[in-house]
Amino acid sequence: MGMTITSFLSDACYEMVLAILPGFLPVVGIAAAALGWIEGISDAFSSFLKLGAGWYSDRIGHRKTMVTLGYLFTGTGLSLFAWAWSWPLILAGRMVSWFGKGIRGSLRDAMLSESVAPEVRGKAFGFHRAGDTLGAIVGPLTGVLLLSLLPHNPPDTPFRHIFLLSLIPGLAAPTAFALLVRETRRKAQTRVTIWRAVRDLPRPYAKFLTGVGIFGSGDFSPTLLILAASVLLAPEFGRVHAAQLAALFYVLRNFVYAAASYPIGALSDRMPKRFLLAGGYGLAGLVSLATGAMFLTGSGKVFVLGAIFVMAGVFAAAQDTLEGAIPPDFVADNVRGTAYGLLGAVNGVGDLIASAMVGTVWSLISPAAAFGAAAMLMLSGSIVMVTTRSHTT
Repeated sequence: MGMTITSFLSDACYEMVLAILPGFLPVVGIAAAALGWIEGISDAFSSFLKLGAGWYSDRIGHRKTMVTLGYLFTGTGLSLFAWAWSWPLILAGRMVSWFGKGIRGSLRDAMLSESVAPEVRGKAFGFHRAGDTLGAIVGPLTGVLLLSLLPHNPPDTPFRHIFLLSLIPGLAAPTAFALLVRETRRKAQTRVTIWRAVRDLPRPYAKFLTGVGIFGSGDFSPTLLILAASVLLAPEFGRVHAAQLAALFYVLRNFVYAAASYPIGALSDRMPKRFLLAGGYGLAGLVSLATGAMFLTGSGKVFVLGAIFVMAGVFAAAQDTLEGAIPPDFVADNVRGTAYGLLGAVNGVGDLIASAMVGTVWSLISPAAAFGAAAMLMLSGSIVMVTTRSHTT
């Protein structure tokens, strides 16, 4: 429960910021290509840290202190956006925040997997993701409300105030983790190098990571989906109102994400998790195809965008719940931090490729081409995942 409360507060912090960030960027003249590279670089940086942090936590035999520090960095970095007038400070804030995310992400998942029995692991991850995502509902709603209430003269003013206010839940998250979460320390493995730890992971786990990596190469940041909605809605509603509507769609996506996480996790305890994950990957491909089609037709219909964000919520629930629950089916307890860290690193490479590709192709060719290319990679990852086997399937 302590992990869920912490994740709720942390998500409320950075989702409040990320929901309104796409509306802030046009105001200060930052292009979609810059956003794509910012998202990709920061996600890749974060995810490579997961590998080092995961291995190091296996080596020293405990994780809690590192996770607490990670939440502290995550909760404070995004407030730097309040002073941004161009892309470098946006990148710096994301790097600080995602440095923290890289430290704590794989370690928290390893701690959660160690705290429950294998037969209910899917439910545990589903429950955690549901609580985690409630913060991703409260955060954007708060951002949209503040965007409506705060003065808009000049137009960047409300955005900057919201970036600073995100410090409230951002600082509460590490405090909650430090006070509410307990850890049973394990035997240290001081002689195991990171390369040996990675090399000794089971070969079937590499096949699983291959599917994750191919899918991840098309799995662009949801910030780009919010930006797409903002662009599609702007001709009819204007920039600020379009940004508000796009953020509300993101809230809808997160509400569906929260509602679907536990049922998907519970279902995965009764059937092969890889089939459910492959289905989630396929649905992600359809989301990307549908978004590209809207740009091709020049349509910005509200109800169609609503359906796209609903599907995005379902695939996000499947992806995050099942990618978190599957690694223990392959690896032993003493290398679990390394296994989760390597999963994070693979996702990081995919995040860099996907977000940079979508942002760049969007700017140089067209948004329809960008989302179409992403969809092909996502669907390919789904096919690979269907062929994956573990010792439990």
